[in-house]
Amino acid sequence: MDTDATGWRFAQCFGDKGEVEDITEADIISTVEFDSTGNYLATGDKGGRVVLFERNDQKKGCEYKFYTEFQSHEPEFDYLKSLEIEEKINKIRWCKRQNAAHFLLSTNDKTIKLWKVFEKSLRVVSESNMMEGQRSVPPPQLRQHLRLPRMALQDNIIAAVPRKVYSNAHAYHIHSIAVNSDQETYISADDLRINLWNLNISDQSFNIVDIKPANMEELTEVITAAEFHPTQCNVFMYSSSKSNIKLADMRDSALCDRHAKLFEEEEDPTNRSFFSEIISSISDVKFSHDGRYILSRDYLSLKIWDVNMESRPVKTIQIHDHLRGKLCDLYENDCIFDKFECTWSGDDKNVLTGSYHNYLRIFDVETLNDVVLQADKSAFKAKKVGGPLPGNKPLGGAGAKNGMRQGLKDAMQLDTLDFNKKILHASWHPRENTIAIAATNNLFLYSAA
Repeated sequence: MDTDATGWRFAQCFGDKGEVEDITEADIISTVEFDSTGNYLATGDKGGRVVLFERNDQKKGCEYKFYTEFQSHEPEFDYLKSLEIEEKINKIRWCKRQNAAHFLLSTNDKTIKLWKVFEKSLRVVSESNMMEGQRSVPPPQLRQHLRLPRMALQDNIIAAVPRKVYSNAHAYHIHSIAVNSDQETYISADDLRINLWNLNISDQSFNIVDIKPANMEELTEVITAAEFHPTQCNVFMYSSSKSNIKLADMRDSALCDRHAKLFEEEEDPTNRSFFSEIISSISDVKFSHDGRYILSRDYLSLKIWDVNMESRPVKTIQIHDHLRGKLCDLYENDCIFDKFECTWSGDDKNVLTGSYHNYLRIFDVETLNDVVLQADKSAFKAKKVGGPLPGNKPLGGAGAKNGMRQGLKDAMQLDTLDFNKKILHASWHPRENTIAIAATNNLFLYSAA
């Protein structure tokens, strides 16, 4: 992949492109996910809607067009606990395609649904004993004049139906779902438990991790993310708010509380502060596609772990270390609790994560060379009028070295960062250098040559 300023270009933007200051809460994108082929892309929003996009083969390059949209979840009320259950989609995961239909899992805080999305033919009666096209005809008087009704194709529509609804299995909010490589089972995780499901059985799940203490006052950590191994169907991992990642093997025992491996880096006591525990909490973990490495994201950094080395990460990448001096302010405005996702490129050579002011960073795993992009509305405006993209102007002298986007890199360090604009959710095309970025209520697509 080209990791210079000419390598990445803005491709598309979906969503309201106007200068909207008061964005509708329901339109904010809360998850984005490519399917295993990269031909389809799904987004979920805070209004409980799922929108699917399809690869546009008529266009040169990797471009997408609207495919279908459906209401996945509705707001509910738990009368037993007097709690409102939001319709917000927390995660979407595609199942591998087995036939002409698509299957995908979507979840809000409490209920997971398996959706079947398929093309459906609408047929209408075109000819009968009472009608000929749209015209009424007198009924036949003789038996030999009776005709069999004829059906004609009127239209093809994309239909979405919930095939299974998996509910009442989590006491706490579901934050992760992951489909197993066997395509028969999946896990769902909340703050204290991980459940294993069979895709075909909606009324029964197996609790495989339970970290809830007998006395809730003794609670010291919560589960923050969970993911299946890409090829070994018995191995999964889950991360914790205590800055560790546990690898578990379902062959060991039915309850996987005793982990097989624990990935944890000892904290430097000199760096300890009031915020240490908050900023070291892991917000996302991902296996590399070959299963050899683990990518984890905490508030300030990305870490790459070798599955065979538990004591420390092989690489630590600072994302926005300049915010270390602003932790007090970030605590006051709750931004310190933001959960940034991370993702591998399809070839595992690059990693991607987001930051504030709609900045995102792509790192080369080997050299740690990075590209800074900004999912900003000026990107498609510049494309429309043929002007330069923001931060794309080559600077003279040292700034032009390697053609890096030094302008954007420097801008990231400024005090003028808008903490309301943040890239929390992103997905990387499994076979190409195309990334999908959720920026508030817009979906941005960038491609590399």
